[in-house]
Amino acid sequence: MEEILSKRSFQSPATSLFRSRLFLFVLLLPSALGTWASVAKANPPQTPERRAPVAILGFADPSIGLRAADALADSLRSSSDLKVLDRDQVRAAAAGAGYVASLNMSLLEARTLGSAIGSDFYVLGDAQTLRRSPSSGAFYFESYASIFVVSSRSGRLLMWERPALEAATPQVAEQKLLADLSGQELGRHILLCIRRAQKDERTERLSAIEIGIPVIETAPEDSATAAAQGLRLPQPFRRLQPMYPETAARAEVEAVVDVLVDLDEKGEVSHVEMARWAGFGLDQATLDTVRQLHFFPAMRNGTPIPLRVLLRYNFRKPPK
Repeated sequence: MEEILSKRSFQSPATSLFRSRLFLFVLLLPSALGTWASVAKANPPQTPERRAPVAILGFADPSIGLRAADALADSLRSSSDLKVLDRDQVRAAAAGAGYVASLNMSLLEARTLGSAIGSDFYVLGDAQTLRRSPSSGAFYFESYASIFVVSSRSGRLLMWERPALEAATPQVAEQKLLADLSGQELGRHILLCIRRAQKDERTERLSAIEIGIPVIETAPEDSATAAAQGLRLPQPFRRLQPMYPETAARAEVEAVVDVLVDLDEKGEVSHVEMARWAGFGLDQATLDTVRQLHFFPAMRNGTPIPLRVLLRYNFRKPPK
């Protein structure tokens, strides 16, 4: 027995060194794997981002409108970040959703349309060629396109443009407009707008998850319903009307703009969000006005409360 034990206990220097190294490796292996996992988690494999689907809807006028939409589509197709959807399929999907050409939409209407056509973003528009007769000087022709870029996820109007080109003949005016729409500058502007919207929407989604969206009561649609609930609706100290901007006047726009306004217990505006947009500078004019308002606060059973209200503004072109 002693002999057997002595044989088992005997190790050559080389064997002892090998086993100690092996033992050290086994001890280090879990730590190394944990380090590699941490590095892999912090630096995930880079995969190319999905090309954002973009749809272009018809531009009303069957002649210049169709060519204007095609020119804009050609400009956007040059971007490797965007995927321009088939125009015929987009048109059929929009018609199936009951869409009628409109540049004045609520967020819900805009989201519904975006969902129906299956795009992350879409472009609405209008294009025409008009004969202009100024008070002095010779008449001329103006070709213009109203271009609205909308997010399907949020329903928000991301940007609007109204390029307008003039010439002595309608043909030349239209050629100038089509060249402008198919150029790189407008396409680059739309791409930057979409990239910014993608980033903002990701940030908003993360904020909503991490922080949570504060709950605030929405005002009833009429005073009678509010009174039945023991609620007195807020009233502005003085009523302010948004200005009708020159950008809207040039396009002779008539539209409705809705704004959701959060009021605190003191009746002060704490948050403003567009609920129905119209572009042409009308949205910004409305937001600028609403932020200047002060209200007598909403009251429930004699106690001031925060409340969300919907303000509606009707814009009509001023008489000439």
